[in-house]
Amino acid sequence: MSDAPLKGWHHLPDVPLQVSPLFRWPLRPAEMLAWVWNAWFLISERLIIVGLAFISFYWFQPPLEETRTLAVDWIAQMWLRNLVLMSVVAGGLHLYFYSFTKQGQKLKFDPRPLMIRGRQFTLGGQIRDNMFWTLASGVTVWTAYEVLMFWAMANGYAPMLTFAAHPIWFIALFLLIPVWESFYFYWIHRLLHVPFLYKHVHALHHRNINVGPWSGLSMHPVEHVIFLGSVLIHWIVAAHPVHILYHLQYYALTAATTHTGFEGLVLKDQNRLKLGTFHHQMHHRYFECNYGSLEIPWDKFFGSFHDGTQAADARIKERRRRMTGA
Repeated sequence: MSDAPLKGWHHLPDVPLQVSPLFRWPLRPAEMLAWVWNAWFLISERLIIVGLAFISFYWFQPPLEETRTLAVDWIAQMWLRNLVLMSVVAGGLHLYFYSFTKQGQKLKFDPRPLMIRGRQFTLGGQIRDNMFWTLASGVTVWTAYEVLMFWAMANGYAPMLTFAAHPIWFIALFLLIPVWESFYFYWIHRLLHVPFLYKHVHALHHRNINVGPWSGLSMHPVEHVIFLGSVLIHWIVAAHPVHILYHLQYYALTAATTHTGFEGLVLKDQNRLKLGTFHHQMHHRYFECNYGSLEIPWDKFFGSFHDGTQAADARIKERRRRMTGA
């Protein structure tokens, strides 16, 4: 039974799930290189978002000198750009997987449909509720952080680097931002599961037991402030404006992709683009497990790791009983 896969799921990836080889002993350089390669190349959401960040910077971003003074016009321009980005990514994925069912049930984790109605949802239905919190609060807080960072850079309050002066660090930052995300996300996520914050803040996100693309950034405004606050690291760690765009687009847009509910995009019977993460999908169903990601295995270090097997499920249920006193 130790490695027997869980029941009650339509699709399961290979289990037991494995954490990053960067944190497994003994170290295996070939596996480590393969992990990094598969996370970035040949086609990956990370590379796509790097491309989006450069497109945003060169064609849809006001000049840095303009952001020195706060003004409605350039702030509105950035808000509209982010609104379109989120609508295209989350809305496009929802249309493809759920409205038009172009992939059917292939690689879909949860066999159940998204909820049409539910009194727990602000607007009476899961999709409308998720869209409201994502667009009204999520995009607004995302834009507010961009405004803050560009204003700070333009006025010399936040350090700035250029490719010409630091080419290696310029490229390395793109690789390191997802690692920082993994570190940061685990700790703020554990904080949000403290009973007071869970009840008054994080419970809104956990209305989604079965998730879809609009669920990822569907959060309480306080959680948006905490979650997207990761970018404040660049008040200390120097960055180029394109890194700021990438950092926040990575946080916001991968919230949609990782909550797709499907493991990936199937073309010609192959998973061509990895999307949803079963690791996090289990968190939405079982709650007190998998607070972080597989990149930095904090869950394994602290006993909250669910690897998708029946044995791990039994351990998590026992852990939950101890935590609740039931």
